[in-house]
Amino acid sequence: MKDFEGYLEWFLNLLVEYTPRLIYAFVLLIGGLLAIKLVRTIILRIMKKREMDPTAVRFLLDILTWVLRVMLFIIVIAKLGVETSSFVAILGAAGLAVGLSLQGSLSNFAGGLLIIIFKPFRVGDYIEAQGEGGTVNEIQIFATKLTTPSNQVIYIPNGALSNGNIRNFSKELTRRGEIIVGAGYGSNMKHVKDVLAKIVADEPKILDEPAPIIRIKGLADNSVNFQLLVWATNDNYWQMLSDVQENVKIQFDAEGIEIPFPQRDIVIRNLDKKNLPS
Repeated sequence: MKDFEGYLEWFLNLLVEYTPRLIYAFVLLIGGLLAIKLVRTIILRIMKKREMDPTAVRFLLDILTWVLRVMLFIIVIAKLGVETSSFVAILGAAGLAVGLSLQGSLSNFAGGLLIIIFKPFRVGDYIEAQGEGGTVNEIQIFATKLTTPSNQVIYIPNGALSNGNIRNFSKELTRRGEIIVGAGYGSNMKHVKDVLAKIVADEPKILDEPAPIIRIKGLADNSVNFQLLVWATNDNYWQMLSDVQENVKIQFDAEGIEIPFPQRDIVIRNLDKKNLPS
């Protein structure tokens, strides 16, 4: 019973001694988090006024936020009476152990830095990488967030992105499209080219420069294939391809030009009954 009273008295004394520290540390933590949020907002406004790259802005803000949070955590621990020098040493050792076990995450972090520095793509670009394609929404510390045309979200590790092939469809303002049109072997080739030239000339989304190219690409099994190489802006690209192919069908029907489909010629021969096997 005396031992219990002694432990209770020790606990109460400890509580009385540390309660002010706990309250102070809690207030410091809340105030520090609010201050970090305020600093983040101020820096964001400054970066936007200087028209910095949005990709770099988000990435740098994430790094700054985590650095400030770690510093705040160390300050709060110090106010609780924990020896900061020993705590920093423990934190460093733990960081080394975690770093060795999370080498993939560190490579993703380094990959994110490389993406920010060399800018193979930016927020808003449409890219294809690692077998996936989508619009870049966010470049985070460890991964890049893409949104596919079907509104699915994909996260690709930055390490894989920085070490792999990236196809950026938004890097240039214009794109060249290839359209293959098949015409029957019985068609007049000059007539077909004239009709295709008119379709291209009448399409407002096709750019005049670089000049469109219309030529025969190959003699296929069932058709003579014409190749249309036309340019459009990124915004009009997909609609241009659709409009041109729609107009090809309409104009070919109007001009009586056959668009052949796969077919086979079957020859039936009458054999002499004498030569048939019995």
